[in-house]
Amino acid sequence: MSRKVVITGLGTVTPLGTGFYPLWEALVAGKSALGPLTSLDPAGFPSRLGGEIKGFSARDFMPKAYRKSLKVMARDIEIAVGAAKLAVDDANLVTRAHAETGQTQTTYPSERVGCQIGAGLIAAEAGELAAAMATAVPAGVTDADRAFNGGFSLKAWGTQGDTPGSGGMNNLPPLWMLKYLPNMLACHVTIIHGNEGPSNTITCAEASGLLCIGEGSRVIERGAADATFAGGADSKLNVVGFLRWTQAGDLADTGAETDGSRIVRPYDPQSPGTLMSEGGGILILEEASSAAARGARVYAEIAGFGAAQSSPPVLPPYPNGRDRNDGLERAIAAALRDAGIGAEAIDAIVPQAKGAPAFDAGEAQALRRVFGARLSRLPLVTLAPAMGDLYAGYGAVQAGVAAMCLREQRVPARIHAGRCPGDLRAEAGESREATLNHVLVCASSMGGQNAALVLRKAS
Repeated sequence: MSRKVVITGLGTVTPLGTGFYPLWEALVAGKSALGPLTSLDPAGFPSRLGGEIKGFSARDFMPKAYRKSLKVMARDIEIAVGAAKLAVDDANLVTRAHAETGQTQTTYPSERVGCQIGAGLIAAEAGELAAAMATAVPAGVTDADRAFNGGFSLKAWGTQGDTPGSGGMNNLPPLWMLKYLPNMLACHVTIIHGNEGPSNTITCAEASGLLCIGEGSRVIERGAADATFAGGADSKLNVVGFLRWTQAGDLADTGAETDGSRIVRPYDPQSPGTLMSEGGGILILEEASSAAARGARVYAEIAGFGAAQSSPPVLPPYPNGRDRNDGLERAIAAALRDAGIGAEAIDAIVPQAKGAPAFDAGEAQALRRVFGARLSRLPLVTLAPAMGDLYAGYGAVQAGVAAMCLREQRVPARIHAGRCPGDLRAEAGESREATLNHVLVCASSMGGQNAALVLRKAS
């Protein structure tokens, strides 16, 4: 018999604030953090707005003895480290990170605590790459060649002359690789907090966070751990990341607009696209009886989880018919089966709804096929107009918001500056009280991975 899993801690770092309660309060008030980008110069890009995390450093969320590791932390890693500490504090857990305060008795033995954190393909800082690439110039290059292409040579990047390892690549910082491996998010979090149970990293873009929550709950259900950290984090707000996603085609051409909340319009066929952001969340999952025994506050129960793959990966405008996301439809159906409920039991949905029309069309069609005419009566909690696309950090933030909706019996305000189909309750609206017993969370990725989670009101 599988064990029941509950959510006892919420930690988020987003453009709407550091910590979950600032995020929730901003969502309830209908605030948006989307505006002109300042952390990079977007002048050469059509999309010049996004969501940035202000005033945050992982230095404030790690033991003093560990702060030297900051030099090998990409922004993504820092966000995960901060979110994990916030989640630990919210759940009132004692981990190895508390040792410097004199607390040596942890809430759970290290081997009974797991960690599953979703990550993106971390984009390297252009300055670090450029400094090394500038040295990948073969001997004898002419000034004319240097003027044309900088003199860069792929051969010289690997080798100068006949000496192996002597090329420009060798001039990258010695620990460069450790800064950009996706598994380093989970690596640093497990080292800091002493998680020695099952650990995993999933790199499936926006689906990553929900897939990690599903994996974390399975780890507890099968008895391999009593608690686990689960979620995801991502930041693509640098030149390399921005270039990649501009080429992918989902980012809006923002023109002269300075208010990003007017750009991102979920399910609006006329929406110009989504906006790039950064952020993430970590949830503390615990076996229900263990959480009860220590008197933990419970936000929600994880009732069901499902995952499925869509048709082969494609890029916009999705020539293979992305107007129907069959993988998402199957993932939702699997999550409902796992929860032992039908679609009629769902009281609200936290969809991806990122404002890219071709992407949203597939999600909308999947929801229609699952919920039918009842979809028009279900409130949709849309987050992208408030904070943009968090990529691998999105799913965990969605799940945290869903858990808070259940605890507070409230749906936050919705921002929408355009029009959406009449059968989708994504129009602008104020926060309101609601009777919520089950909330569905779902997300998809450009690569075709899909995940769905059903959360149940805590008993």
